[in-house]
Amino acid sequence: MMTFQQEKDLVRSFYTALDAAGPDESSAVLARFCGPDLIWRGMHPFDILTGPGQVADRFWSPLKTSLTRLQQRMDVFMAGQNSLTDDGAVWVSSMGHLMGLFDAPWLGIPPTRKIAMLRYAAFHRVENGKIAETAMFFDIPALMMQAGLQPFPAQTGAQLVQPGPLPHDALMFDPQPPEDGAKTLATINAMISDLGQWQSGLPLEEELARTWDDDMIWWGPAGIGATYTIERYAKQHSGPFRAGFADRSGTGHICRFAEGHYGGFFGWPNFTARPTGGFMGMPATGKSGEFRVVDIYRRQGDKLAENWVFIDLLHFWKTQGLDVLGRTVGL
Repeated sequence: MMTFQQEKDLVRSFYTALDAAGPDESSAVLARFCGPDLIWRGMHPFDILTGPGQVADRFWSPLKTSLTRLQQRMDVFMAGQNSLTDDGAVWVSSMGHLMGLFDAPWLGIPPTRKIAMLRYAAFHRVENGKIAETAMFFDIPALMMQAGLQPFPAQTGAQLVQPGPLPHDALMFDPQPPEDGAKTLATINAMISDLGQWQSGLPLEEELARTWDDDMIWWGPAGIGATYTIERYAKQHSGPFRAGFADRSGTGHICRFAEGHYGGFFGWPNFTARPTGGFMGMPATGKSGEFRVVDIYRRQGDKLAENWVFIDLLHFWKTQGLDVLGRTVGL
C-alpha cells in the first residue's frame, strides 16, 4: 500500500519554510523545494509561470509584501496517485486560506490594513524529491470584496469567508484506508459523468440526488457564491448556470485523485462553453470561453456532502472581452 508519506512530508516542509520566509527569501525557498523546470499554473493575471525564480518574483514576493505576516491556514491536506494517467504520478493537494495583514496594494487592490483572507487550493506533483508541477488557484475577487470593491453584480449565492469541512478531519497527514479513497473517487467519477452530460433526461434535482446528499453545501467562488441543499443549489447556481450556456464541451482534467473521504481535481481548462446571456448578470457574447476550475469534495456515506469550487472567473470574462480586474481597480 502506498502511503505517500515522503511526498506529504516534502510539501509540508515546503509550506513551513515558505510561511517563515520574508518576501526576499521566497525565491530561495522555492529553489530548495521545487525542480528547476517547475510548471506553475495560477489564476489570471498570472496564468502559467515557469521555474522557481519566476514564481517567486511574480507571485510569492509581491503577495508577501502586500499581505504581511502571511500564514497558511489549511483545511484540507491529502495525497494520491493521479487516476487519469498511467505513470504513477503522485500529487499532494491542500486547501484553505492565506491570511495576512493587507498593508500594501496587490494587483491594484487597495490595502485595508486589516486581516485579509485569500482563499486558495493547490495541487503539487512531486517527482524525484522535488515539486515539479503546481496548480494554485486563489479567489482574487473574494479579496477584492474584502477591500470594499464590487467586481461583479450581486448574485444568487452567499458571499462569505468559507469554512473548512464540517467534520474537521481533512488534514490527512497520516495514511488513510485505501478503500475509503477508492469509494470517494468512484462517487466523484459518477458525479462527473452526470454533470458532463447536461442531458440526463431527469429533472435537475433528481439528477443531483443521484450523487449528492440532500444537505449538500456548494462553496462557490466569489461572484457566484455559496449555496446549501440540493434544492437551493439547483435554483441558485446549477439551474441558472446551465440555462446561461450552450455548447458545453466534454470534461477534461489534468489531475484527479481521492484520499479518505476527500478528493478533487483540476483542469486547464476543465471545459469550454458559450454564454447565451444571463450568467452573472452579463449579456450573451456568442463566444466560447474557457473554465479553469478546481474542485475539492467531501464524501459522506455514498454521497457527496461538500464541494469547494475555484473558478478563474477573471480569465473567463477576459476571454469574453471584459477585464474585470482592470476595470474594478482602475488599471
